[in-house]
Amino acid sequence: MNARLIAVQAGDALKYSTTLNEVDRIGAAVLKVRKEAFANEAITSVRAQAVYDWVLSLAKGELTQEEREGRLIKFFREVAGEDGWAAVSKVLQSCGISAAKLNHEDYNLFMGREFHGEVIKHARALFMDGHLFHAVFEAAKAYNKAVREKAQSTKDGQSLMLEVWGWDKGCLKITACQTDTEKNIQDGVKFLSAGLMSAIRNPTAHEPAVDWPISLPDCLDILSFISFLYRQLDKAVYFKT
Repeated sequence: MNARLIAVQAGDALKYSTTLNEVDRIGAAVLKVRKEAFANEAITSVRAQAVYDWVLSLAKGELTQEEREGRLIKFFREVAGEDGWAAVSKVLQSCGISAAKLNHEDYNLFMGREFHGEVIKHARALFMDGHLFHAVFEAAKAYNKAVREKAQSTKDGQSLMLEVWGWDKGCLKITACQTDTEKNIQDGVKFLSAGLMSAIRNPTAHEPAVDWPISLPDCLDILSFISFLYRQLDKAVYFKT
């Protein structure tokens, strides 16, 4: 975390949107350090100077990085308010504070779903940046690739899923495929996987994001669906056909 750069850039972003009294009130209440004065001739706004002083005072404090970043984020959230937070959060992220910490509510929402590790790997950063369409697309693409590799197939998408998951001729088995129930479960994963390709991966691959918007609830539900399929893939045993 580059405290001096944050102090300058965030202070500049906030110099017209708050008052000196408000900066000092929130600084004292949230940062819980003694405010010191740090000269900087390039700063001409008293509000920006106050932000600068508070941030550098916090940086001098004997705190862990986690504690320091937590207080800093809370300070700027309260000073910036809803209108100014987008600009300030960009400054904080560019200076080394992760998007997950800056958007803690979204992070908890995402991680609370307990997605499969591969979904987290491919979708979390996009989700945290608000790119829901692309988070879903990348997770679906990654599942397709993982199936293709485990099945040692050159096929792709819907045709891949229909071929490799079938109970009769498929090479990936999650059941013994002896009883009707076992066959139904196996075919269920086949059709669910094929449906993912047809209904989710293909539209996101061929349609502009603005023409095929994905809501937050739909994004989370689709990622949970892909997680379920990934867990079936983890259980699958390869049989050479």
